[in-house]
Amino acid sequence: MDHRATTLPMPPGWPARIRAVDSGVLTPPVPRQAATVVLLRDAAAGPEAYLLRRRTSMAFAAGMYAYPGGGVDPRDAEVEPGWAGPSPEEWAGRLGVDVRTARAVVCAAVRETFEEAGVLLAGPDARSVAAPRDWSAERAALEAHELSFAEFLRDHGLVLRSDLLGGWARWITPEFEERRYDTWFFVAALPAGQRAALEVGEADRVAWLSPAEAVRGYREGRFGMLPPTVTVLRELSPVRTAAEALAAAAGRRLEPVLGRAEVRGDRMTVRWPGYDELTIDGEFPEDPEHPEDS
Repeated sequence: MDHRATTLPMPPGWPARIRAVDSGVLTPPVPRQAATVVLLRDAAAGPEAYLLRRRTSMAFAAGMYAYPGGGVDPRDAEVEPGWAGPSPEEWAGRLGVDVRTARAVVCAAVRETFEEAGVLLAGPDARSVAAPRDWSAERAALEAHELSFAEFLRDHGLVLRSDLLGGWARWITPEFEERRYDTWFFVAALPAGQRAALEVGEADRVAWLSPAEAVRGYREGRFGMLPPTVTVLRELSPVRTAAEALAAAAGRRLEPVLGRAEVRGDRMTVRWPGYDELTIDGEFPEDPEHPEDS
């Protein structure tokens, strides 16, 4: 696999914000904790990942392909839902956070997979998942923040199956981004008997793609993706089954990855440590009449 530095295009708006942060004019926003899940299903040619193309009206990553995911709900740190698999204490050590935060992060991963993809990684006991049914009302209530995921589990007598998740990576949005997230990436296999949603409110397209096919589409300019999305797909390309991806997750370190920008006159370089293939480097002179467009 070729990991040499490339000349990726600089997204619009980045140069002006990079200059503002570098000069101290702009204070970076505090990242919001979030979780996202790479849902995998086995196919004849190998595993496929469930990807959503975010609507162009979305405030963050508009038009980009992404995985089901979203922000952590603080309410899930306060309630102890039914739980199966590695405990919140074990996840705390795995994720590098305290127990309450770990519980909320894992809840967010399972909630977003359910809310956006309609796949429920929870069941009536520690050995099964919920039978397929119409959960549209419950998913809408969760999306509207009318109830927490812990409350949903309690109301339906379900236990969260944390053993169905594998921690894969942790990425923090660069300081110069307008919206920032501290996101844990998980992998999960599509449970037998469940189907992922074909229509998602925040997406105008859903697709099952092999990691290699998705990366190829990104490289050819057909699929827009943020750096963490395409990087995780590259890392998953060698796995032969969803189960193999989960097994590989157990040995991964979840050190946070944070992209940083360097400014030297008109030249700007954005690097993600350890990921040279994501490097953006070039001349971006400031337009004195329209500095926000530089």
